[in-house]
Amino acid sequence: MASRIADSPFAFTGPRHCLPRSPKVTSARLSPGVYAVRPIDLLLKGTRRTFIVPAKKRIGCIKAVSVPVAPPSADSAEDREQLADSYGFKQIGQDLPDNVTLKDVMDTLPKEVFEIDDVKAWKSVLISVTSYTLGLFMIAKAPWYLLPLAWAWTGTAVTGYTSHYPLSLLYFFVIGHDCAHKSFSKNKLVEDIVGTLAFLPLVYPYEPWRFKHDRHHAKTNMLVHDTAWQPVPPEEFDSSPVLRKAIIFGYGPIRPWLSIAHWVNWHFNLRKFRPSEVNRVKISLACVFAFMAVGWPLIIYKVGILGWVKFWLMPWLGYHFWVTHSQWFIIRLHIPFKPADEWSAAQAQLNGTVHCDYPSWIEILCHDINVHIPHHISPRIPSYNLRAAHQSIQENWGKYTNLATWNWRLMKTIMTVCHVYDKEENYIPFDRLAPEESQPITFLKKAMPDYVA
Repeated sequence: MASRIADSPFAFTGPRHCLPRSPKVTSARLSPGVYAVRPIDLLLKGTRRTFIVPAKKRIGCIKAVSVPVAPPSADSAEDREQLADSYGFKQIGQDLPDNVTLKDVMDTLPKEVFEIDDVKAWKSVLISVTSYTLGLFMIAKAPWYLLPLAWAWTGTAVTGYTSHYPLSLLYFFVIGHDCAHKSFSKNKLVEDIVGTLAFLPLVYPYEPWRFKHDRHHAKTNMLVHDTAWQPVPPEEFDSSPVLRKAIIFGYGPIRPWLSIAHWVNWHFNLRKFRPSEVNRVKISLACVFAFMAVGWPLIIYKVGILGWVKFWLMPWLGYHFWVTHSQWFIIRLHIPFKPADEWSAAQAQLNGTVHCDYPSWIEILCHDINVHIPHHISPRIPSYNLRAAHQSIQENWGKYTNLATWNWRLMKTIMTVCHVYDKEENYIPFDRLAPEESQPITFLKKAMPDYVA
């Protein structure tokens, strides 16, 4: 791996600042996040967001640390190697040729990876239920000093979606996720029922999540339209000191639970859905409210308020920690958002999605959903076929893919390199725009490890 970038005009202690692609690259890039939210979202519910991007002007009232001579590119092999090293990646993919379409990529996949196997699907349900039951047993029997481990296990098993949500809840989420993509069963009614039930322990309404997640797959990394995540608009970051501090804290110290804000903002507001979707949304909301109205009182009746915190709230917070972590681990640092007229589906789904390897026990518990590039090539690929699809993609398109193995530098980059949208540089970190207000980011840079295991 190349040595770290010591002569970067953006160099600082800790992870390196964004080294964006050359401005000439117009292809879209994507990261497959699970949620899209900023602190301002909760203040402006129901409003439509618009990006106002000045061509050259920087945020006027904020003092910048330095003015770069020119943004470094990542167009050469050496640039990509340096960029990968600075972020904690194994590989930053080459730019996909403009004439390659998403259909071209899909046509190279073996037909078997799209096949639904009911035995494998229900086996994943059995694994999830067993894991969650084991997690609850661990919570009930573990001494207080082992409870964090029990909560982590139970939360991941319920998630089961993107690389590691606390382990029991994580499982359920992956199952519901496959149901939402119609890759769990050939019977669509079964998928709707199983998906709804799998999401109930998470207090996630299934249909609202499905509708929003489908739009994320259809518009990944497209400015304004991607429902999973959007970079911070510069005019929003510059709108008021109070909001600016909230954004910095939201994307900094409290980022591990930022998905809770997305959960509130995106899934319970009927105005965010098309008229044709509203009835199904209402059914899902009724199921979630019924679970809260019946399930929570039963838990409290049996084990008290502290038992509710111990058996439900803490695993749920652990689940959201991994949801948020997974979203940001699929890093967008070198992957620009593009307006609709510059966006390319092939660039977004293949060239803009990240594959990350985790310890095998985590990947088993998460049903290999961290094998994420094929999932964005086609969401119809069941989770148990993702590895075969990934192998095919590596054989045919490997030089265009972004690859990583979990490490502390990667985590530090996720937590400290925050983004304000910039048309020329892709993103500008908060501490370049507002150094005096970015103490939380500065602290994380100093406190977090910066090594690749």
